[in-house]
Amino acid sequence: MLTMAQALEALLAGARPLAEAERIATLDANGRVLAAPVSSTLDVPPADNTSMDGYAVRSADLAAPGTRLRVAQRIPAGHVGTALAAGTAARIFTGGLIPPGADAVVMQEQCVAQGEDVIVNHTPQPGEWIRRAGEDIRAGSVILPAGTRLTPQALGLAASVGQASLDVVRRVKVAVFFTGDELAMPGEPLKPGAIYNSNRFTLRGLLENLGCEVSDFGIVPDTLAATRDTLRRAAEGHDLIITSGGVSVGEEDHIKPAVEAEGRLNLWQIAIKPGKPLAFGEVARAGQAPAFFLGLPGNPVSSFVTFLLFVRPFILRLQGVQDVMPRRLPLRADFDLPKGDRRNEFLRVRLNQAGGLDLFPNQSSGVLTSTVWGEGLVDNPPNQPIARGDTVQFIGFDGLLA
Repeated sequence: MLTMAQALEALLAGARPLAEAERIATLDANGRVLAAPVSSTLDVPPADNTSMDGYAVRSADLAAPGTRLRVAQRIPAGHVGTALAAGTAARIFTGGLIPPGADAVVMQEQCVAQGEDVIVNHTPQPGEWIRRAGEDIRAGSVILPAGTRLTPQALGLAASVGQASLDVVRRVKVAVFFTGDELAMPGEPLKPGAIYNSNRFTLRGLLENLGCEVSDFGIVPDTLAATRDTLRRAAEGHDLIITSGGVSVGEEDHIKPAVEAEGRLNLWQIAIKPGKPLAFGEVARAGQAPAFFLGLPGNPVSSFVTFLLFVRPFILRLQGVQDVMPRRLPLRADFDLPKGDRRNEFLRVRLNQAGGLDLFPNQSSGVLTSTVWGEGLVDNPPNQPIARGDTVQFIGFDGLLA
């Protein structure tokens, strides 16, 4: 079996980034990936302005606290003042442009207004409370490189330089289906031996969070013929096929032989827990490059974990994102794991009030409650016991689910 690092390296090496792009409104681009860099055509801020409500002054006029100045003008944000004469001040409001001649702002809390004058009870330094033109962004600079996955703050940054629309990679088209005669949908009565298909809801939600265009082929009967037929149909018009279940070695597990008949498997089985029976390959399409294939385990926690660790970075790489690895934080284990597993184990944990990690008591691959209770995973190397107080590697869900 491949290690996690070997399997992930093989997946990412095989990912062909999508070449097609589309131009969409910046307001609609949250979560999308930039196909081209965004450069600024202007300085931000475009001119010197004040970061405080107060008075724009000449610092040379204020040799000592208590100086009286005549208030010669009023400058709200969005208005342009006139040159500031010596011995005068300008009443100015946050965002207001610094008038020529002024070199400092004294905040209003340090001033007393008296009729048409102001008493300034502070001796300012030149530049005080002034935001300089271009101190955030210089005209001509790249503010967002290609391959950036757009967050709300990135959209705000693009808007701050006047970008009303952006070139983004088109959505990844993903076909999903689920194998297992035991599967039923919520709302249907459960026959003896049946279970509700939770993976359909989990995987579709995860794909939608990544901005994918999802086609759901539903639950497929446990036969080789039905599996092959669905693979052929799912390959048409899709970049990636994802299945859940049927990738193990039982007589009713038809995914492996079906993919080998309709394309090829590049890897199968990984030395991780949960999630050993993960498959990656391709399904042939007439006259086109093959569709990628990722087969996930049927156990709900295994399906969830392998999606986060393998499918998510693979889809991000298809979208053109380069930095696809989850962030790992060294945190303290507030639990004991007397014996490590022979495989690389991913333990469901959550942060406690003391800043350590608590372990969910049942780490079975069928216990979906652990993924809701938990706030992330501990990446525990093979055969590694954990003692209370040890430093472990934590991967938070908050960086993987959006």
